[in-house]
Amino acid sequence: MRGTWRCDMQIFLDTADVKEIRELASLGLVDGITTNPSLVAKEGRPFREIVDEIIRIVDGPISLEVVSTDSQAMLAEARDLAKIHANVVVKIPLIAEGLKAVKQLTLEGIKTNVTLCFSPSQALLAAKAGAAYISPFVGRLDDISHVGMDLVRQIVTIYRNYGYPTKVLAASLRNPLHFVEAALAGAHVCTMPPAVLRQLLKHPLTDIGLEKFLEDWKKVPKVS
Repeated sequence: MRGTWRCDMQIFLDTADVKEIRELASLGLVDGITTNPSLVAKEGRPFREIVDEIIRIVDGPISLEVVSTDSQAMLAEARDLAKIHANVVVKIPLIAEGLKAVKQLTLEGIKTNVTLCFSPSQALLAAKAGAAYISPFVGRLDDISHVGMDLVRQIVTIYRNYGYPTKVLAASLRNPLHFVEAALAGAHVCTMPPAVLRQLLKHPLTDIGLEKFLEDWKKVPKVS
């Protein structure tokens, strides 16, 4: 066996919104953060300022993405990102130059999250290169009439077959059903927008039941 398969379900937030991260991290349910250039740009703040705040809030893996497309430039960026904090995981796109960079970064002890995975063959190559995480994009496959969760199931099976230690990080999750299906498939991590994590907490019967309990409690005689 090339690694030990662990089934710890971790929840990451897919955002660079520090206010949202701080609020949801206070629940004690956030294990890590994933970001990308689009999420960072949306905040309209300096990149390093955002990252430093996130690191102070969440003590877990923080995925920060390179923006180069050739391996040497990726390596330079990745090394700089890794110096920020021990919890930084470098996101690398799943292209040939990216896997070349992943192989070298693995040798240097720098953890990588290989992103934009849309096929099981891509995932297998990422694992062979030494990726710490693979990020299959479920929602984006659903958008083009594929069943995105099938990809998660395929990757989990392949990695188990060969004992790869690469963790399956189900990404582009759009709703609570995606989360449940990823958990049933055996994904190690689910990353989601803050709104989806809030949806996981909600159920109308919970609200109705709590309201009824509290109303009934008011009827309990008080000791005079």
